[in-house]
Amino acid sequence: MHAQDGHVYLTSFVYSVLEGFILLLRAIYLAILFSPCITMAPFVDSLGVEFRKRWLHIVHLTLEKAGPAFVKWGQWAATRPDLFPRDLCSELAKLHANAPAHSFSFTKRTIERAFGGKLSEIFEKFDEKPVASGSVAQVHQATLKYRYPGQKIKPIVVAVKVRHPGVGEAIRRDFMIINFVAKISRFIPTLKWLRLDESVQQFGVFMISQVDLSREAAHLSRFIYNFRRWKHVSFPKPLYPLVHPSVLVETYEQGESVLHYVEELEGHEQIKSALAQIGTHALLKMLFGILYSLQLFFSLFFHISAGNSWF
Repeated sequence: MHAQDGHVYLTSFVYSVLEGFILLLRAIYLAILFSPCITMAPFVDSLGVEFRKRWLHIVHLTLEKAGPAFVKWGQWAATRPDLFPRDLCSELAKLHANAPAHSFSFTKRTIERAFGGKLSEIFEKFDEKPVASGSVAQVHQATLKYRYPGQKIKPIVVAVKVRHPGVGEAIRRDFMIINFVAKISRFIPTLKWLRLDESVQQFGVFMISQVDLSREAAHLSRFIYNFRRWKHVSFPKPLYPLVHPSVLVETYEQGESVLHYVEELEGHEQIKSALAQIGTHALLKMLFGILYSLQLFFSLFFHISAGNSWF
């Protein structure tokens, strides 16, 4: 028994040392990568508009090279002009463009491992080239042969979202480093204005939820139910049981980026006003849904607590 405990302890110790070494190497790499941004930061407001534009572009490129956690943080920060300068948000919005894609062989292997069948048994047609690639996953267009594991249906076009290799571990490690740096930034005057410690706390919850694609499927199902009577708002429908933490098969929905409407519809105030109205109503619907869920949770919590004489 003691020998077994000693073996477990030794294995755990070796793993911790190895993990610490990997984190150290990663931290050194990131320190070198981010050094131009940090070095230029004190002079951003004093050396003119062109210098600031150059610095913003370097920030964008640095986050892009730093990996999925940093790209996701940049994408999230781009939507928060209440926390960051507007020109920084505009530059970071470019991170929503296509990220590097992984190989088709990895996609095929991941799908077959997730669903326990050959790719050709699940899909009538599968485009090897991804339609789009993000920081966490990439999307392929395909035609579903039948609803796994065997019920025949009419072939339908679907979107197949496949998580990138090693992205979960990479994000976990990088977030540990981000959290550490964010805490240190509070004591550096040139970085204090970025309010990194405040944003990282909010970002952490968002980031973790992005890695598990089965959780995304659950969120989509909730949105579909909440907006079931809305004709102007639609969501991709997860096709159960083709849902897995690393692979999500959903209906293929046509759409345009919001940025397209913002940039291309200059002068079409009536259309922009209609889109803004739909977006505002949809946002309020989501917020009311969250508030209603919280109300149900607390009502149930206090009811159970009172029933068990906790209060």
